[in-house]
Amino acid sequence: MFEEIDSQPSPLGEISLRRRRIPALGDRDIYEVKLGEEFLMSSMFVEAEEALSTLGLAAVQGDKLNVVVGGLGLGYTAVAALKDERIAELLVVEALDTVIGWHKDELVPLGKTLNADVRNRYVHGSFFDLATAPDAGFDPDSAGKKFDAILLDIDHSPTEYLNAGNASFYTTENLALMAEQLKPGGVFAMWSQNLPEERFEALLKTVFEAVDSHVISFYNPFLNGESTNSVYVCVKGTA
Repeated sequence: MFEEIDSQPSPLGEISLRRRRIPALGDRDIYEVKLGEEFLMSSMFVEAEEALSTLGLAAVQGDKLNVVVGGLGLGYTAVAALKDERIAELLVVEALDTVIGWHKDELVPLGKTLNADVRNRYVHGSFFDLATAPDAGFDPDSAGKKFDAILLDIDHSPTEYLNAGNASFYTTENLALMAEQLKPGGVFAMWSQNLPEERFEALLKTVFEAVDSHVISFYNPFLNGESTNSVYVCVKGTA
């Protein structure tokens, strides 16, 4: 019981958006994004994507925050971030123009919410390219701009990549380049589908002053039990 809403070629392969219903789960639409035959995201499981924003922003001090979200997906991380009234501007960086189009055309439920919020702006580009080019940076209208927080939800984990080319980001050198775009005391937070990985925590500590890992549990009806994701929250030094 599903409807394919859209399917488009992309540099990573065919990407599709579909809507379906599972009678056992009640009277609600479930939205899913697939890349080829791989499921990227489902509106059934959004607790960890929302926690990425709430946990990441809870570690940020101050007001009038400028924040970057890496990866648009179905919009749950971005919408959760905008619930924080301290945010002055949110840049949502997405490599696939098709995904931005789904939100702009309101083919996904949260598109209307994002489009109506004047603090939100879509940036079409590779997060990883922009992250490692601090002189240019994430904001195409303000080269070298500094941010209060960067929230990343693109790869499946620090060791399982949506695209093999992303692997080079997870090094001290490139994480440090990204950190140059954070203000002193700024926060980098990242989602992972796996439990916290000690090797990645050690890597983060080569760049950030403080690193905390959070396990997010949620009910999975397919397993009739709990599933877990994790969120890493890192704070840049003030010196």
